[in-house]
Amino acid sequence: MKTMKLINKKICMGKDIGIHGNVFGGYIMSWIDEAGAAFATEYCCTPNMVTLRVGELLFKKPLKAGNHVRLYGDVDHLGNTSIKINIEARKFNLYSGEETVVCTTSITFVRIDDDGQPTPIGETVKRNYERTKVPEEMMG
Repeated sequence: MKTMKLINKKICMGKDIGIHGNVFGGYIMSWIDEAGAAFATEYCCTPNMVTLRVGELLFKKPLKAGNHVRLYGDVDHLGNTSIKINIEARKFNLYSGEETVVCTTSITFVRIDDDGQPTPIGETVKRNYERTKVPEEMMG
């Protein structure tokens, strides 16, 4: 499993269950968007971020009522006005500590001004991102 930052936790509730006895995918989608937005705003040091694009959502395993879910994220790309984040939802086993990936996606957020227009992400954020990037040749 990839090393990512823990960005949120959820407990699957009975109200989250769809007609097939699993957590409704729409709820998982909203959890991912909310966690991603919180991560993006903190990373970019601004509350003015909006969702631009959600990549393919891949639902790998079902979730049931009572399951604990941990949401993880990492920055895939930082642009002039946008940030792309990879997100994994993982079922967490309270007894063993084991995590199982149940859903993956990527989300792009855009920094906006008061009129809703794209505006540049701060230079300090960009410098921090460049400093923490792992060179491609070092990745397996």
